Amino acid sequence: MFQDLRREKILELLRENGSSRVQDLSKIFKVTEPTIRQDLEALEKTGAITRQHGGAFINDYSSFAAQLQLGHSEHMAEKKRIGRKAAEFVKSGDSVILDSGSTLTEMSKFLVDRRNLNIVTTSLNITLVLGEEPSNHIILTGGEFKAPTLSVTGDRAAALFENLYVEKLFLATGGFSLQAGLTYPGFSDLALKRAMVNSARSIYLLADSSKLEKVLFASLGCQDRINYLITDSNIDPAYAESVQKLGIEVIVC
Repeated sequence: MFQDLRREKILELLRENGSSRVQDLSKIFKVTEPTIRQDLEALEKTGAITRQHGGAFINDYSSFAAQLQLGHSEHMAEKKRIGRKAAEFVKSGDSVILDSGSTLTEMSKFLVDRRNLNIVTTSLNITLVLGEEPSNHIILTGGEFKAPTLSVTGDRAAALFENLYVEKLFLATGGFSLQAGLTYPGFSDLALKRAMVNSARSIYLLADSSKLEKVLFASLGCQDRINYLITDSNIDPAYAESVQKLGIEVIVC
């Protein structure tokens, strides 16, 4: 991988996870630790990150949790429309899995009038939004905390889904490609996302059009498991047709 591309991928990973260790980055990108340290030094000079002993963290890391502020705020108008549309597929009494992230957070705001929901989620802020309704039963998974998405991840989070089965999963992604399927900035989420997918009968992928044919570092695949793609009106009609040929119903809002 070329140096500039590797640094771009490192920055994407830090924006998703909040922080990372040099040792882990070295294994992920298959380069030496001194090379990673050089990459982090270059990224620090741009003002995007701050290095610390053994690793680095994204700037404004502490503000995400303190202010319950998500790290991804692009395309919010589209995400709000997608969230509103996705909420239409949830009725009172449903059992659902809600992924984390800004689009799912927008969706949760349109679920506040539902009652008796059974919800499993990895998202702290979604738990707070929907936990205000006393009739809702919410299970928040354990795991490693990710400040930019106010969520938890890792093997411990994935383990909760082993004996779980629900009707509907509302899933987020870093990118979606016809060939690579679901993709994410790093490997830490893959086991969790796969466990979610295996625990649901119907899968709704919530992705604004900027994520379509965007391929990130770690690929989950699973194109054949997605039932619905909910996206915005900027999707190319020819691309929507290609997605539907995979057996995925495209819902445009």
